[in-house]
Amino acid sequence: MANLQYCASISDAFGPSGYEHDVADLICRLTADFRPQRDCMQNVYAALPGNTGARPVIMLDAHMDEVGFMVQSITSNGLLKLVPLGGWVEHNIPAHVFVIRNKLGQLVRAVSTSKPPHFMSAAERSAPLSLDSILLDAGVCSRADAVDLLGLEAGQVAVPDVQFCYNAQTGLAMGKAFDCRLGCAGLVEVLEALRSETDLSADVMAAFSTQEEIGLRGAKVTAQQVRPRLAICLEGTPADDNFSAPDAAQAALKKGVQIRFRDGSMVAHPGLIAFARRAADEAGIPYQLAVRTSGGTNGGSIHLAGAGIPTIVLGVPVRYAHTHYGYAAPTDLDAAVSLACAMIRRLTPEVLDALAPQVSL
Repeated sequence: MANLQYCASISDAFGPSGYEHDVADLICRLTADFRPQRDCMQNVYAALPGNTGARPVIMLDAHMDEVGFMVQSITSNGLLKLVPLGGWVEHNIPAHVFVIRNKLGQLVRAVSTSKPPHFMSAAERSAPLSLDSILLDAGVCSRADAVDLLGLEAGQVAVPDVQFCYNAQTGLAMGKAFDCRLGCAGLVEVLEALRSETDLSADVMAAFSTQEEIGLRGAKVTAQQVRPRLAICLEGTPADDNFSAPDAAQAALKKGVQIRFRDGSMVAHPGLIAFARRAADEAGIPYQLAVRTSGGTNGGSIHLAGAGIPTIVLGVPVRYAHTHYGYAAPTDLDAAVSLACAMIRRLTPEVLDALAPQVSL
């Protein structure tokens, strides 16, 4: 089974887009045996001990940031106006608990506001919810109390207040930020699984990137830094098994790793897709195929870097992505880790040349 301790600690960490410092600290500790380095954007790079520096590089990618909010201003009665960091659906936000990091570095709990039905008109009840109408209430009655007593001010960031848990009876985990903290846990497991390999045909570099939720920004930098021949992204991908017909679902819990053909940011390299499927079939790894019409991953930035980088997204299905609470199956993370390892072990020089030919102009 997937390392639940990794999943729990990484999921629980505080780290919205642009403020991934705590997550980066944790990743550096978890990858201490893999010479972690951190750049000015908080992207973390970890390398296999057997890397030679003279072989093609395979980049593993997962992003550390989670969706959250930034405080824009504080009203006279102490409510916090918000700007989103990442994609939120308005009706998923009210009446939930968030934590805000104040100027002393402490976490302050706050509730997202919702107007009681007793005070709502018929028109208000049927009107679409506006993000501008949702604020955070930290339990004060004035701006002065918010500032002086709680240390709150504009520019601070907030994330959902949720703790990871695992139900052994159902085989499912629940927590926040599974997009893409599960991918980060998976990258650590891939490094550990490959650390003793002596006959790989490529060097392996894991890049734990930042700011994916606000435009795939960290991956633009990691792809430039690593300059890989191929890239494998592990992603917490939105599950659809709880609202789609069984024969239509393409991201079902407990059905294995998702191999994605396309989304709103990338059309996957067909040769790399075929290679991944062969590797999965040979190793008996369960997988499911997906064609997405929207959304995107770091693959959207990575595959366009340099002269082009064949990139594949291996998804771990997550119910209720971009909300407070997500469900995921550790067995699906196992499948993603196993497939990433199987692909890397099967990447011969001939396969690399076929999938990622080098062009001299």
